[in-house]
Amino acid sequence: MRKAKNKKKVESRHRRKKSTEPQKLVAKISPKSPHSELFRSIRTNIEFSSVDKIMKSILITSSEPDSGKSLICANLAVVFAQQGKKTLLIDGDLRKPTVKKIFPEAMSHGLTGILTSKITINEAICGTDVENLYVLPAGIVPPNPSELLGSEKMKQVYAELYEIFDQIIFDTPPIQLVVDAQLLCSLVDGSILLVRSDHSSRENSKKALQKLQSGSAHVIGSIFNNQKMKMEGYYYAE
Repeated sequence: MRKAKNKKKVESRHRRKKSTEPQKLVAKISPKSPHSELFRSIRTNIEFSSVDKIMKSILITSSEPDSGKSLICANLAVVFAQQGKKTLLIDGDLRKPTVKKIFPEAMSHGLTGILTSKITINEAICGTDVENLYVLPAGIVPPNPSELLGSEKMKQVYAELYEIFDQIIFDTPPIQLVVDAQLLCSLVDGSILLVRSDHSSRENSKKALQKLQSGSAHVIGSIFNNQKMKMEGYYYAE
């Protein structure tokens, strides 16, 4: 009797785990779904956001935490890779890394390992089961993330990655909480502010945009995410 109950519990956990997969990487699991089409639409808007410059590298930050930012970064990385571009998703949140939860196969000392000269770029970058998609995890959480991200070494690493990949996406911490996104936004071709429309206030969103601009960011648009609508709630605006 106890074995039967335990079996039911295991099956129940398996069903719950399986049911959450589409919310993780819908662009990979259901590439023909309306949800995936939304991400392809955002990809197109990013590509046409500038007539003078190719948006080869983009940074995505949010005004506040719990905005669904990392999931959006991951799904965008998938649709860029599906386009045939050699794509790199970088977990630039050295304080609370999230990308490794979405891509558990990405196991390395990551970005912090490169910045502290413990490993090379080739050793840090991880492949995925999505063709053309690579991941650079954050690595071990350091005591000085801002110093690492604002260092000359970070500029050198970025320059090397820019030559290797066709598309780079930085997932960075909420800009209202820490300075990390401001340190990186001057490196990339374009920056995007993610706003959780059912949570972020107009004032906080305005302050977040000002912080990006003060970091010399080329702000190309915003992504509005309605958490209540789940995957249906993504759209892009310039």
